[in-house]
Amino acid sequence: METPQQKILILGIGNLLMGDEGIGVQAIQYLQNQPWPAHVDLLDGGTGGFYILSLLEAYKKIIMIDATMDNDPPGTLKLIEPTFASDFPKVLSSHDIGLKDLIESAVLLNHLPRIFLITVTIAELQELTLDLSPEIEAAIPLIHQKINNILAVK
Repeated sequence: METPQQKILILGIGNLLMGDEGIGVQAIQYLQNQPWPAHVDLLDGGTGGFYILSLLEAYKKIIMIDATMDNDPPGTLKLIEPTFASDFPKVLSSHDIGLKDLIESAVLLNHLPRIFLITVTIAELQELTLDLSPEIEAAIPLIHQKINNILAVK
C-alpha cells in the first residue's frame, strides 16, 4: 500500500485574478484534464502561504509551477531544484516572500522534500483579468511535457 510519503504533488502557485501571474493555477486546471498515475496529486496552491507547509511534510517530491519576472522573453520556462530559500529566483511575482518563508520554515522543521520549480517568465503583473497572454498560454503544454520528463526520472 502506498503511503503519502511516496506520493508526488504538482502544485500550481499564482493569483488567478492577475492574468499571467496566475500561470501556476491555470496550468493545474489544464493538467487536471490529463491522465496521471495514481501516486500523483495536483493542487491549486493559490498565492502560497504557510498552509502549504503541511504539504511539504506529506510529500517526498513536489513539482511547483509559478510565474517569474526575470527579463527573459515572456513564456520562457526554467526548471530549478531549490534546496534553500536563497535558491529561488530573485524576482518572483507578488508572492515571492511567502514562498521563500515557506521553504525556510520547512528547512528549520527538517521537512523539506525534493522540490522542482518550473518558472514561467511573465512580462508584467496584470490586474483583474483571468486571461493569459498568448505567449504564456502557449507555455502550458510545455509545462505538461516538462512535468512528464521529471516524473520519468526516478
